[in-house]
Amino acid sequence: MLGVTARINPRNAEPARGESEERTISDHDADLLRALHDEHADALYAHALRLVNGDRQRAEDLVQETLLRAWRHPESLDPRRGSVRAWLFTTARNLAIDAWRRRSTRVGEIYTDELPEPPEVVDETERAVEAWTVAEALNRLSPSHRDVLVECFYQGRSVSEAASRLGVPPGTVKSRTHYALRSLRLVLAEMGVTG
Repeated sequence: MLGVTARINPRNAEPARGESEERTISDHDADLLRALHDEHADALYAHALRLVNGDRQRAEDLVQETLLRAWRHPESLDPRRGSVRAWLFTTARNLAIDAWRRRSTRVGEIYTDELPEPPEVVDETERAVEAWTVAEALNRLSPSHRDVLVECFYQGRSVSEAASRLGVPPGTVKSRTHYALRSLRLVLAEMGVTG
């Protein structure tokens, strides 16, 4: 990570609003983009594929736009501000949500006295983002906490079934579940998830 962020120079930042200068890619910028791409592109592409439900073209566009944002805002890649990959993933997520919202806006108006009930809308983008967020949070838990949550909540096993599969007493499963849920809430709060 330090290899990428050590090359960031505030002089290459985007001109302030109102300035007529158009930013061009310098050798330094090209090196930064290449380093970002080499270090994060595979993970970012996999993340983007999940965000766009497997649409490869949209995932590639999302990665490209995310890296463009990183180039325009190199100050965001400062390690003192947090993980570069986390910033890239969050930016990709926000771009995917913005794109989905643009596609889902209605064009035109309907004038009628009786409007039909709107159909139930399934928000696949939100589901994908939620699934990624929960998976990311679970990965940050200890293996024993993660295992008990997967067994009890994702696999739908009872306490005794989970205890048998994990090789621990049922009381341990109950205790671990309690502390795992508490840890999961803390991790989600650290990730900025509220609710």
